Amino acid sequence: VSTAVLGGVFLIATLLLLMSYNHPYSSDGRIYFTSAPVIPAVGGLVVEVPVEANVPLKKGDILFRIDPRPYQFTVDQKQAALAEAEQSVLQLKASLAAATAVVEGAKANRDRSKQSYERYLEIFENSKARGVGTAVSELEVENRRGLYLSEVASVATAEAQEQQARLAYESQIGGVNPAVARLQAELRNAEFELEQTTVRAPSDGYVTQVFLRPGMMANPLPLRPVMVFINSEDRMLAAAFIQNSLQRVNVGDEAEVAFKAVPGKIFKAKVTSIIDVMAQGQLQPTGALIDPQSPERAQPGQTLARIDILEDTSGYQLPGGVVAEVAVYTHHWHHVAILRKVLLRMSSWMNYVFLEH
Repeated sequence: VSTAVLGGVFLIATLLLLMSYNHPYSSDGRIYFTSAPVIPAVGGLVVEVPVEANVPLKKGDILFRIDPRPYQFTVDQKQAALAEAEQSVLQLKASLAAATAVVEGAKANRDRSKQSYERYLEIFENSKARGVGTAVSELEVENRRGLYLSEVASVATAEAQEQQARLAYESQIGGVNPAVARLQAELRNAEFELEQTTVRAPSDGYVTQVFLRPGMMANPLPLRPVMVFINSEDRMLAAAFIQNSLQRVNVGDEAEVAFKAVPGKIFKAKVTSIIDVMAQGQLQPTGALIDPQSPERAQPGQTLARIDILEDTSGYQLPGGVVAEVAVYTHHWHHVAILRKVLLRMSSWMNYVFLEH
């Protein structure tokens, strides 16, 4: 009798060890989801809140509106300033044309003065060479020379003024006048802020707990979100497994899921990924050294595996955060998996028995 009892205990213990190692089980499965705090990019008085709590939304649907008038006024001011700057560019162009005309006139006057000076000088030198009385005096020649040099200086001054006008007109950033480019950038920023007065859904999902009302102030403060948006595209079921049986779990392994919210029902599933990091091993830059005895590292930690349910769950109430039990069946000692399946179903049936708190 004792031999039979010890043999039975040894056999059952062996089967349980094989089951635990090759077909791991987790009671810490959960549907995870992402929530996004809704923080407006601009501040102002809320004038409309058309969204309703827990009503499905599409990406781009309006959540609420901020009074756009102050931002519209800024856009109008920037548009007026830009028009004025563009008009100034045309004035600079006209100034350059006028300066160019002045240079041409100064050059013409210089050439006439040069011709007159050269003619007087030639007459004076010819008369002096023949030894006869001169038709023009040396003083008149010097006067003509002075007029010519004065016109040369006028040409230089006009050319400098033309160069200054050309620099003012042709100075560009990316082919645009600097003042115009600056005001164009300011106008685009003002238009962006005006557009941000209408806050829209960042993705498909819904807003829960809508407490925002028209007449309240919404400010772009990171610690003061006005709503919480629930993304319906990032829901996933993940289960935490102890490290002992982790080497047997592979992507693609068969799995079964039992939700506490759906007693007596087993859902077919499979392992789609294994997250290769654990929270207990993460390091962040701080002013303290690593403390192996710290509370967050005192436990060995568990690894999360993503589980995809292969059956339709739309007919069941499975809100984000609902817990589940997950069993994974590897290809090792596959015939022992029957024990895990029986235990999982027994646990699922026990979910019918509960006490209200």
